[in-house]
Amino acid sequence: MISTRGRYALRVMIDLAEHIDDGYIPMKTVAERQGISLKYLERIIPALSKNNLVEGVHGKGGGYRLNRRPEEYTVGEILRLAEGDLAPVACLACGANPCSRSSHCKTISMWKKFHEMTNEYFDNITIADLLGDEFE
Repeated sequence: MISTRGRYALRVMIDLAEHIDDGYIPMKTVAERQGISLKYLERIIPALSKNNLVEGVHGKGGGYRLNRRPEEYTVGEILRLAEGDLAPVACLACGANPCSRSSHCKTISMWKKFHEMTNEYFDNITIADLLGDEFE
């Protein structure tokens, strides 16, 4: 399941993409437009900036903007950054200790396939795709 953090990270990126020609956008402006508390955004946007998805400038006239064009960002990369991993079960998460049951687990191949499908699906949707009204 995608958490609030992942959903909000996508909303921030979409908001910045919608206003890409406006230059640097203050975090407060994004928070107001998206109906997200500024305090919550203060935990999300720095992670986006640290990982070079957005660029930030402090001071008067400062704010955040995308580092790339909207079509160069995938939903998958944003969600993995916000969520840490999209693994459906703990044993498939990045850095997970090997499961003692994996050699005889009847469901592991199902979970692996689901994980692959999830990543493939989200990696084939861009922020530009989400800007359109007809996304299906």
